[in-house]
Amino acid sequence: MSSPVRIALDVMGGDHGPDVVVPGAEIALTRHPDIAFLLYGDSSHIHQLLKDRPRLAAASTVVHTDVVVRMDDKPSQALRQGRRVSSMWRAIDAVRMKEADCAVSAGNTGALMAMAKVNLKMMSGISRPAIACLWPTMRGESVVLDVGASIGATAQHLVDMAVMGAAMARIVFDIEQPTVGLLNIGVEEIKGVEEVKDAAAALRVATHPGLTYHGFVEGDDIGQGIVDVVVTEGFSGNIALKAAEGTAKQVSEFLRGAISRSFIAKIGYLLARGAFRALRDKLDPRKSNGGVFLGLNGVVIKSHGGTDAEGFASAVDIGYDMVRYQLLSRIEAGMNDRPQVGRAGVADASVSDELQVPS
Repeated sequence: MSSPVRIALDVMGGDHGPDVVVPGAEIALTRHPDIAFLLYGDSSHIHQLLKDRPRLAAASTVVHTDVVVRMDDKPSQALRQGRRVSSMWRAIDAVRMKEADCAVSAGNTGALMAMAKVNLKMMSGISRPAIACLWPTMRGESVVLDVGASIGATAQHLVDMAVMGAAMARIVFDIEQPTVGLLNIGVEEIKGVEEVKDAAAALRVATHPGLTYHGFVEGDDIGQGIVDVVVTEGFSGNIALKAAEGTAKQVSEFLRGAISRSFIAKIGYLLARGAFRALRDKLDPRKSNGGVFLGLNGVVIKSHGGTDAEGFASAVDIGYDMVRYQLLSRIEAGMNDRPQVGRAGVADASVSDELQVPS
């Protein structure tokens, strides 16, 4: 029997804290009975929620913490006040200390990234972290990164993200050579900023065993699932993500309004109820909840702060898969063969020393 996957949870993180995290952990445990949880937070609140969840209680170790990182804390403020004592830091530190294989938090994104980078450090050869998410598409799902870890990117950083994203795609999609595209304002080679064009040139001539370079993709190609992995820097990636989430909500509201407009429309809805249910499931953000922090010496998963228990369970599911199928070793192996951008194509990377996270 394989050893359990030990997952540390920042129970106090997110908009709803323990009232979502603990039930979410229970859902994840039913899917993966070999999980062992470390629960960091207010022990009295956690034990109260565990009373009616004996199976989860048996699979969990509760560690009391007094400090909570607030959703509106700046990363520097969170580091000063929560270092070594907050539920968020302790969950990440458990990964560093090899007491846990993965940390999951629905808390403040900037604080989580800052703490993870300071505590776990970057993997050798990688200068900056990236957040990768699963994006529902017409063909299934794609991995998209970076969706908000840092603003701007050198050509080499884009190449590194292509390698890391492909490693994640091999786990999630079970394919040997995922296709990778660089997000751009057009598919023509002459378009785009120099960093993107230089990264494309490096990927185009390289032969990497873990990916197949497709070329440039545009914003509307993401939802079509043209490639398995879409690479961009965090500013445009975060905007694309928020725009897609907003569009999904807008479409849902339009449908709801159209259905309730007349008696005939309501009858039509009843006749097509199965199709509408399938559409709702496809657009459900909970099913793709959970961003993977790539480039760190440890697995850290960011759940959406406002998600419910089902959504948080999805984030735990992703963490479980990243550990069980050895994300870190796959990234390390891929980095040994990663394409190198010529010095003329590499911009000043000093910005990588300062974590910049879109709000």
